[in-house]
Amino acid sequence: MLLTDLLERNAGNYPDDVALIELNPIRDDAENLRWQEYELVEMGHDHHFRKSLTWKEFNDRANRFANLLMDRGVKKGDKVAILLMNCIDWLPIYFGTLRTGAVAVPLNFRYTAEEISYCVNLADASVLIFGREFTGRVGEVLDELVETRGFIFLGMDRPEYAESFEGLIEGYPPVKPKVTMTDSDDAAIYYSSGTTGMPKAILHTQASLFSAAVTEQAHHRQSKDDVFILIPPLYHTGAKMHWFGSLMTGGRAIILKGTDPRWVVETAANEAATIVWLLVPWAQDILDAIEDGRIDLDAYDLSAWRLMHIGAQPVPPSLIRRWKKYFPDHDYDTNYGLSESIGPGSVHLGIENIHKVGAIGKAGHGWYTRIVDEDGVDVERGKVGELIVKGPGVMKEYYKDPEATAAALKGGWLYTGDMAMEDEDGFIFLVDRKKDVIITGGENIYPVQVEDFLRGYDKIKDVAVIGIEDHRLGEVAAAIIEMKDGAEATEADIMAFAEGLPRYKRPRKVIFDGVPRNPTGKIEKPKLRRKYNADSIVARETEQG
Repeated sequence: MLLTDLLERNAGNYPDDVALIELNPIRDDAENLRWQEYELVEMGHDHHFRKSLTWKEFNDRANRFANLLMDRGVKKGDKVAILLMNCIDWLPIYFGTLRTGAVAVPLNFRYTAEEISYCVNLADASVLIFGREFTGRVGEVLDELVETRGFIFLGMDRPEYAESFEGLIEGYPPVKPKVTMTDSDDAAIYYSSGTTGMPKAILHTQASLFSAAVTEQAHHRQSKDDVFILIPPLYHTGAKMHWFGSLMTGGRAIILKGTDPRWVVETAANEAATIVWLLVPWAQDILDAIEDGRIDLDAYDLSAWRLMHIGAQPVPPSLIRRWKKYFPDHDYDTNYGLSESIGPGSVHLGIENIHKVGAIGKAGHGWYTRIVDEDGVDVERGKVGELIVKGPGVMKEYYKDPEATAAALKGGWLYTGDMAMEDEDGFIFLVDRKKDVIITGGENIYPVQVEDFLRGYDKIKDVAVIGIEDHRLGEVAAAIIEMKDGAEATEADIMAFAEGLPRYKRPRKVIFDGVPRNPTGKIEKPKLRRKYNADSIVARETEQG
């Protein structure tokens, strides 16, 4: 079965049921919205624009877009790049692309013009569909996109070199194209975070995408009655693949365009949401807003909300203990996955395992895990090694990069680059990224362990631990500390708290600064390492005269 078959099935079984809702809070750029297409609704303290699609409308729109693409010469195996902010048309465009047999290529909305050019050309994308936010960046590299023969624009103020999505879409029939596809066909290219250079292109098959839907629904037991709030960017595997659980069951989903904690809580109440997938910073923001009085939980009916789950990054146990204080009846889950392993849970804690908060869990539905040394030999339980995974959602390859593919895929196993250990009960604990391990005086320091400990200091909002060059020890651990609003602490305060750690794990330096995170919530440690190692080099050169 193909992922697009699930959409067709839902359109047949639940044609008039709402599939997708876009909620867009009024902001300073509200005049740029397509006003006539949205309903203005009141939500607590704000007004939001609201637009919805039924399952039949969703399916019809995907078919119309597929026929539009095929009329532009797109055929099976071609690549279609998608550069859009989250919106209600994102998923119909994605599914319409898959319906043609073409390969969908979602692009990070934070890409620079240079990165857009690189990724579009690496994928050999023949069509690029993009939104108003990207007109300037696309225009900068237009002449560089040598393989791209079609440009489709979504929104107002269309550039002259592109065709209008809105002006074209209704002119095509809502009929499913006659394209023969199999599970083994190429389906999507996702890009890695690019933390060590330009992003790698990760190629997945139709079977891989479908497996994500099966895995997600098995983990979180979605039913037709579940209502899912979708906040993270759709270009990433995480948000979309978790929504696949709604696709499996015909449930409703809300695309919320904004992360303000009050918007999240008000949307959960007004839409009777049952499942909300959050990133660590958003969960922290909600808790901060509750504790400083900006959110009064008694003002909202959140009785439908059954599950809060987090993925994409290590989750501090202190955060979940704090969450359960205000939401004691919530189930909690965390999932571990990579874009190379299609997102929603190659490792999975499980809602029944709240007592193991801090672990990422055990092998997910249909998956297998091992923890190995540098020779690929399994390590003993309790020892740190590299986590490797095998399952139905492992990528086919790094597109056009056989060397990187060979390094990551060995004997059917995906080498994740994450250091982990397994406890006596078989639960896996993520220790750190292999490349983030700090080696100081011959001792390995795993930053995540130090970060989890420091987050127990109640004035700290966020923390990142990185290695800073040291003439004597090679590198030492430095803690980048972001304080809660209005809170104050000194370096001595942090160092005193850190005395609860073994001596070799204690940070040698404390820096008060913001902790940058990417759109999927991961700490941008390469950016911090570049910033503060550059500072240390300058300081050393100054000392040397």
